[in-house]
Amino acid sequence: MGIILIVEDTDTATPLEIALSTLDGMETRIVSNGLDALAVLHSISEELAAIVTDLHLPFIDGFEIVAAVRSHPRYAKLPIIVVSGDNHPDSFRRVLGLGANVCFSKPYSPCEVRRTLEDLLHAA
Repeated sequence: MGIILIVEDTDTATPLEIALSTLDGMETRIVSNGLDALAVLHSISEELAAIVTDLHLPFIDGFEIVAAVRSHPRYAKLPIIVVSGDNHPDSFRRVLGLGANVCFSKPYSPCEVRRTLEDLLHAA
């Protein structure tokens, strides 16, 4: 079983959690800030399958999360999807340059995020 970590500080994670929780063999976990996300990364014993994160979060933002994940050899190829209300092209270019796989602007389709994540998981 794999874990999909959702990092989102608002209630908009609920439709996304529902969409992703139906992926075969996957379990979703939601944390509301970047510090908790990094704590999960360092303490998780199960297989982490993917991260779906917002950019603007308390304590540590999505940019820092992506950079930290990509700097860890264990997670070098982990699928990372960004969903953010910050749809500025420079923000998306920056986070993609740090190693995120795909960015979605809010509002987004949870089904589209799910399809993209399925594609990323099958490609890995």
